[in-house]
Amino acid sequence: MKTYDFTVFIGRFQPFHMGHLKVVQEGLKQADTLIILIGSAWQPRNPRNPWTHQEREEMIRSCLSEEDNARLLCLPLMDVPYNDEIWVRNVQSTVNGLVTAHYSTPHKPASIALIGHQKDETGFYLSLFPQWHNISLENYQAISATPLRELYFLAESDHLKQLQTLLPTHVTHYLSSFINTDGFKQVQQEIIFVNKYKQAWQAAPYAPTFVTVDSVVVQSGHVLLIQRKANPGKGLWALPGGFLDQNERLVDACLRELREETKLKVPTPVLKGSIKRSQVYDDPHRSARGRTLTHAFYIELEPSSQLPKVKGSDDAKHAKWMPLSELNPQDMFEDHYFIIQDLLGAV
Repeated sequence: MKTYDFTVFIGRFQPFHMGHLKVVQEGLKQADTLIILIGSAWQPRNPRNPWTHQEREEMIRSCLSEEDNARLLCLPLMDVPYNDEIWVRNVQSTVNGLVTAHYSTPHKPASIALIGHQKDETGFYLSLFPQWHNISLENYQAISATPLRELYFLAESDHLKQLQTLLPTHVTHYLSSFINTDGFKQVQQEIIFVNKYKQAWQAAPYAPTFVTVDSVVVQSGHVLLIQRKANPGKGLWALPGGFLDQNERLVDACLRELREETKLKVPTPVLKGSIKRSQVYDDPHRSARGRTLTHAFYIELEPSSQLPKVKGSDDAKHAKWMPLSELNPQDMFEDHYFIIQDLLGAV
């Protein structure tokens, strides 16, 4: 007889390591069914999130027996970086839906426990769901996924040998095969670029904080995007924007970058008069390059059957008007998808 009907484990598993496996094993020991919510789902490959949620589920399931896999439910969980309440609601509704579908004991409510480590991100999650029990575990060997990723993508030789004691055997095999993929090369190149970028600031007396601006220009159900020409995020779609110059105001920087990257043919007075609101976005992990605060300006142009002509220029390979219904977080740079959703009030 298990203590709980369901245990719930939330994590990013980038990659799935021995610390995660210990939690999974305890979750299966304590409950009839373990629910794993794989966080940061539907993101493009990047240094912090190199593997898709499907690949991470494959890593997890490869470490378990057929019997244990039959008691495991895995679902992707999308980030909501600027609205914790909606993220909590998404977790609640996802778990409630799974419990409803997989629990059939009449006249007895399902017992649910959230399980995780005490001293990492999961420790924060444990306090957000008072309606569930919680099981708090010590972090096995204090393993952190961040240095594992760095070692895996940058070590020149025998990098997997160095990781063998920290990763389950089946994950080591999976990562050994992943080295030969385009996905590995893409993330590796971006990590190398980011590290060189950070080295340029090593002489600073303190860690730098960068200030950027972004334009969310919307017209007739479309948003204006540019395709990035270089790393980081080469090939991804992004908001027009860039770094604040020393002698300009934020709104002026916003309009300057908008023109430089898209050649948007709308007069400056019209653009300024169409600014409906602005918002600061400051998630600490929003940029791989370092601590970066961006000021996003929401510019809503009058509806028109003819969208203004645009052309990619400067740091932009292309510029285009994207229908709002076609936005795909897996194709978007950094947190720009979430900035758009937040300013539209759609999240």
